[in-house]
Amino acid sequence: MKPTHHTHRALPRTLLATALAALLLTATGCSSKANSSKSTGNGSDGVKTGPGVTEKTIRLGALTDLTGPYATLGKSIVQAQQMWADEVNARGGICDRRIEIVVKDHGYDVQKAVTAYADLSADVVALPQVIGSPVMAALLDDIERDKVLTFPQAWAASLLDRDSVQVLGTTYDIDMIAAVDFLTRTKGLAEGDTIGHVYFEGDYGANALEGSQWAAKKAGLKIAGQKIKATDTDLSAQVSALRKEGVKAILISAGPAQTASLVGVAASRGLKVPVVSSAPGYAPQLMKTPAAPALTAMLNVVSAAPAVSSDLAGVRKMVASYKNKYPDSLVDSGVLSGYNAAQLMGTGLKKACESGSLTREDVVKAHRSQSSVDVGLGTAQNFSDKAQPASTSTYVHKPDAKAVGAAVNVEDAHTAPGVKEYLTSRTS
Repeated sequence: MKPTHHTHRALPRTLLATALAALLLTATGCSSKANSSKSTGNGSDGVKTGPGVTEKTIRLGALTDLTGPYATLGKSIVQAQQMWADEVNARGGICDRRIEIVVKDHGYDVQKAVTAYADLSADVVALPQVIGSPVMAALLDDIERDKVLTFPQAWAASLLDRDSVQVLGTTYDIDMIAAVDFLTRTKGLAEGDTIGHVYFEGDYGANALEGSQWAAKKAGLKIAGQKIKATDTDLSAQVSALRKEGVKAILISAGPAQTASLVGVAASRGLKVPVVSSAPGYAPQLMKTPAAPALTAMLNVVSAAPAVSSDLAGVRKMVASYKNKYPDSLVDSGVLSGYNAAQLMGTGLKKACESGSLTREDVVKAHRSQSSVDVGLGTAQNFSDKAQPASTSTYVHKPDAKAVGAAVNVEDAHTAPGVKEYLTSRTS
């Protein structure tokens, strides 16, 4: 580890250059050409079909980010879901139909995503991947109107309470309640202390802040909020402000580049306090940046999913298959997130097939009929109540450069004290 005697301006820039080079690598996805399948009717096997389903294929869609701030994550999710489709097809498909996934890159640009959805939506039965809270916010009404079962790679509570949209796992607010609980239990934070919370503007950050403020109030703590944009990648000003507030810990709900800057700058200025990140704020590429020593020393991550280094049999099997299929790709949380979503989409499609209909509406109905689905990649999911998150259990990870996915589990899935009360207060 190098001594930290450089000026406080030098670190963010070096860090930024390295972190962004790693994180903004342009990736390419596997896309298949669309054949039209807009008719609704019964297949020769008696199964009712609709958009995206023919006698031979079930076509799914992915609206992803392969060229924007979540490009590395998008690439991992796309590849993991393609791996799932290949595995399913090798076993004869679902409902005797081959799975196809059509991939569209929106680069985290809402307008591009709206156009891509218009291109894609007429000819897919469901969307096992849509990246981004801002993208989902723009598409919600269209998705509900079209009755396309959609699994967002976004976890804002504002996405709940819609038949066709399924947030997998927890929402950001629940994870932040778990983060505050973790800080008070294990890092010595006590009544009267102040916690900083740096968060993206929009649904992601706002929902995370809701959770941290609720938990802080319960514990007699104060939250000092710092709202940032997705384009803000040097957090020197935010660190200065939090230092003035005398924070004893910091929460961050942003992207990996922001987490690296926050932790790197805080460490270089002697603000060596515990930092807890929402799941989208960490990526293994960060352990190749100058911020790595500070991240190892200061960071934990709250997530609905276990670390990819987990010894869960399902996770180990997935990691081995992924490394075999994509030997040049890093295994990160996106692999697990994407594969889990695809597996859960598969259970819904199988159920719909058993009920004799693969129309969009009936796929949504089949999905919602499941109250405990466990595909061996984390915790069981309850899809039966659209107003509630599918799970209330949060894992805690910490960075570890030597581990698969550069993270290890610190605490297994648990529902933090207060979560049930919080959810009741939200819906009452």
